[in-house]
Amino acid sequence: MTGAPKHFTRFAAIDWSGAKGSRHKGIALATCKAGDDAPALVEPPGSTWSRSEILAWVRQRADMPMLIGFDFSFAPPLVERGAYLPGEDTPSGAREFWAYVDADCTDADLGAASFLERRRGSHFYLGAADGAKARFMHFRRCEAHFNASGGGKPSTVYDAIGAAQVAKASFAGMRLLHHLGTTVPVWPFDPLPERGALVVEIYTAIAARAAGLRKGLSKLRDAAALDVALRALGSRPHAPLPRYDDHSTDAILAAAWLRAHVTRSDLWTPPALTSRIAHTEGWTFGIG
Repeated sequence: MTGAPKHFTRFAAIDWSGAKGSRHKGIALATCKAGDDAPALVEPPGSTWSRSEILAWVRQRADMPMLIGFDFSFAPPLVERGAYLPGEDTPSGAREFWAYVDADCTDADLGAASFLERRRGSHFYLGAADGAKARFMHFRRCEAHFNASGGGKPSTVYDAIGAAQVAKASFAGMRLLHHLGTTVPVWPFDPLPERGALVVEIYTAIAARAAGLRKGLSKLRDAAALDVALRALGSRPHAPLPRYDDHSTDAILAAAWLRAHVTRSDLWTPPALTSRIAHTEGWTFGIG
């Protein structure tokens, strides 16, 4: 398939977490249908979501015309240095690397903290004892492209400390993608489907920029601000939430953004996305 897929009528965005344990306050899932109704949060089976429950939720929707966005990096950079973990005998394709990560993790609920901790100082930065942080700042081509175009300073999956780190969530996400297998295709590693669901990588800050929020002020923590941002994406006001936290509002806004931008061919065929990048590193949907 070339251009933008045309069959999606449902949209989902998942704010993800790589935290240790089996239940995660940092996971939020929002969905919406085609049209202009505001996305709504999906209640977890228990008090909070587990990563395994999110995996099951996605699997159950494999045959639905649903575009599903996850907010984590689907693979580490490879093009920059020629390997995911230079010096370690790792596979050179993303799907094979997902399997490699999963086989080396015994963490609960698809967690991957142990994978990073066993490689701290050599591949991952977990604190000052690991040396200069600059030594770990390696990026995928989509992140470098985003930065060069003025999108902002990207995070690297090798940085595993601090509020902005994406390492733990991303490697836990790679385990989820491995267990998802071929049940649902994952863009751009797989061809665009003509029917059924599709998983893409998203970056909630891109949705925030599209909604008019300025850099550094992308978090929505009240009903009025969320409705203003939703309106900018062609959405009606949302149903009131029990509480307004970054995870919930990020998921709601990102689902509306996916719906608003799904037909943009330029986002599905970015000029810098080569076949090698698509096979090894992937790409964040929304980076043109």
